[in-house]
Amino acid sequence: MPEAIIITPVKDSLETTKQTIEAISEAEGDFEYYIFNDFSTDATKKFLEEAQQKFNFKLINLEDITTSPSPNYKLVLETAQKMALEKKCPLIVIESDVIIQSNTITSLFSVLKSEKNPGIVGAITVDKNGNYNFPYTFEKIKSNSVLNTSHSLSFCCTLLSNEFLEQFSFADLSEKKDWFDIYISRQSKKMGFNNYLAKGIEVIHLPHSSRPWKQLKYKNPILYYIRKYLKKRDKI
Repeated sequence: MPEAIIITPVKDSLETTKQTIEAISEAEGDFEYYIFNDFSTDATKKFLEEAQQKFNFKLINLEDITTSPSPNYKLVLETAQKMALEKKCPLIVIESDVIIQSNTITSLFSVLKSEKNPGIVGAITVDKNGNYNFPYTFEKIKSNSVLNTSHSLSFCCTLLSNEFLEQFSFADLSEKKDWFDIYISRQSKKMGFNNYLAKGIEVIHLPHSSRPWKQLKYKNPILYYIRKYLKKRDKI
């Protein structure tokens, strides 16, 4: 049995996706790696189909199992949860705008094994200069601490323990939402698990590469929220 199931949901953003996949292919640890292609363009789909053997991942094209338009994050999480439960191992989500280090996976395993009653363990995100960035800008002081946090953990690079997966079914997630990391983080805490932010495990995050319209949030937040509401985007 693998030590973990790793998944990367992909919706285009081909250049960052390539970096994510290459970094994971070079990572230490015993894991099975799955790419969920959520109705990407033909160019992205072609790359993924041709890269499977080279980078040792298994590709799941969501167009083969659903007609629901992107984003299909709920379906991805449900499918991945079943995989992890069948293998009796944790689930690690690494998004397609994240570049991990060679020891990131094994470091997440170490936190899982050393900390008390973990539900979720998140690696902290940094920019290319090593500064904490979205979604962890609330952390102001650099350290190697592992924090038992009440903050929600993003799924940028995050491990969900098998114990938590056994107790909370992703089939119960709302059909009306697009993204679930905040909700799932809160559920973990409500169920008595601890959520840990590992500040000593740094991964590079290139925010919103697959959703470039979200950059407007930092340039013109009022216009961003107006468009978000009118176009019913990014329902959290």
